[in-house]
Amino acid sequence: MDSRISRIRSKLAKVPYQAQRSHSACAERHQFRLGPRIDSSKADAFESEYHIELPSAYRKFLVELGGSGAGPFYGLLPLEECRLYTMDRKPPDGTPRGFHHVSHPDALRGDLFLHIVEMGCSDLCLIGVTGPLIGRMVTGNADGFWPPNVSSAQDFLSWYERWLNHMRDGKDNEALGLVSPATVASAPGGPRARARETPAWQVAEG
Repeated sequence: MDSRISRIRSKLAKVPYQAQRSHSACAERHQFRLGPRIDSSKADAFESEYHIELPSAYRKFLVELGGSGAGPFYGLLPLEECRLYTMDRKPPDGTPRGFHHVSHPDALRGDLFLHIVEMGCSDLCLIGVTGPLIGRMVTGNADGFWPPNVSSAQDFLSWYERWLNHMRDGKDNEALGLVSPATVASAPGGPRARARETPAWQVAEG
């Protein structure tokens, strides 16, 4: 077993009770609870249906930890609700790239990204499943309202553990939907208002 699995399990169990942790946007939806683990056969069936391979670290999480629930923003989507996207071409006017669902008539034939975390509205949190970004977490906006951002974390488990670590340490990290306790206390509109001030793509540590 990947040693990160046991670390993440322990950290996730403790973080709701840490008084000085960061506010995690939309945590009231999942309340830091994971849904049931999925069987390997379910992951196999998903891969067969969509003709892809789930990135190893992400698949380990689903099979060994939980198949939905606790995570940045609104949390991890159940595998059956995850959908494949492609990134649009860079517009000639230099505006940011958007994304299209693979079944959309305007979708390009290109590298595939799986939508695995719910951010709300047309914002997307995806994991690369083909091409040079396999296993890397990418955030973006389907309509190109802000540019895509590739996390510096090398795989899903590292990205997820970073969310737990930064929350535990009381850090601001808009790319992970985190607002520090000091900032929450000073924001007249509350943590949700503060979380809207800076687009996620402007933070390099997601």
